[in-house]
Amino acid sequence: MSTASPASRSLSFRTRDSRWRGALAVLQEMRREPGVTRAAVAQRLGLSSGSATEITARLRELALLAETPAAASGRGRPTTVLGPHPDGPVVVAVDLRQEDYRCAVAALDGRPEVLEAEAHADRAAGRAVGTVARAVRHACDRYGDRVRFVSVAVAATVRRGRVAQSAALGWDAVDLGALVPHPGVPLLVGNDATLAGVAESRCGAAAGTAVALHVTIEVGVGGTLIVDGRPVEGMTGAGGEFGHLPFGDRGLRCPCGARGCWDLAVDGRAIARHLGDPPPRDPRTYARAALGRVAEDAAVRSAVNRVAGDFASGLAGLVNALDPGVVTLGGLAEPLRAAAAPRFATALRDGLMRFRRADPPPVVAAALGEDGALHGAVAVALDRFLTEEGLAAWASARAGRG
Repeated sequence: MSTASPASRSLSFRTRDSRWRGALAVLQEMRREPGVTRAAVAQRLGLSSGSATEITARLRELALLAETPAAASGRGRPTTVLGPHPDGPVVVAVDLRQEDYRCAVAALDGRPEVLEAEAHADRAAGRAVGTVARAVRHACDRYGDRVRFVSVAVAATVRRGRVAQSAALGWDAVDLGALVPHPGVPLLVGNDATLAGVAESRCGAAAGTAVALHVTIEVGVGGTLIVDGRPVEGMTGAGGEFGHLPFGDRGLRCPCGARGCWDLAVDGRAIARHLGDPPPRDPRTYARAALGRVAEDAAVRSAVNRVAGDFASGLAGLVNALDPGVVTLGGLAEPLRAAAAPRFATALRDGLMRFRRADPPPVVAAALGEDGALHGAVAVALDRFLTEEGLAAWASARAGRG
């Protein structure tokens, strides 16, 4: 039996391409299907039993996976179930929304576990970021050098990895660098709707679809076009700001600075305006309450129908322009559609180009619900970790402990 150290074995991954690729491929299969067996991975990757055993043994020594006996299933050699190592790498993920935040941790299986969740006591950028930074520090203190990335999903326009502005939070340019307590841990920042779309395309309602459109309503409209599992983010990363398309009333100025934004036509602010109520401090909570009163309140029903129609018309425009294979609806978008289904369906069909009406893309509810942004933040961090550089850095850190 080999007595090579984890450091020397990691060197063999870096210098012998076939074994390196095999190690990464095994970890990606474990990530793609938590609970997969070693035998199934070997079959999918075309590995011999001996190669699969050797690769997983090396990955165990590097604390990158763990193996547990699989349940007996008839004749044949026993196999094992692959899962994250209990001392293995993790990423810290944050979902920073208008009214609250959640801080979670995830191992290589990509499943976020929420550690802290709290409403903002103060949405002012400095105080809100300070509060979230404390939660991230607690997570980093708990997991130590196992933390490889801090990945943040934020309700804001993100440009070149930085918050450019947030109409939802009332922020302009904000530096989130303070969220990382240790300079050696990389920080990733992404728009929450974009990251939710990534998650839906990887493991949600759009999985297996080459081109998917994700649209969500929270405070305004967000979303992204996903092509082969990757978001189309534009030149600087600020793409997907669907809520700031001029699909709304040109007489209304959006907090973003533009006039006529679709945001103002489809969320709780629009419902309140149609009902003659003052602008709600929390449009998301206001909209949820209104959707719950549709059945017994004719005025609310009329307002919701109007908003659903405006949403469906804009959605048809996106379908015409982007040609997705499926549309996933997140946040309040699906409850809005359900509360005014006939109006939504009519407005969507009327807005589609004639050739699309016979075979429109399916419009389905997002599968991951409110956890979509967290799953997406984890996914992009694991994409960065599961590279030659990421695994080599982990192997070096493991060797340094010894």
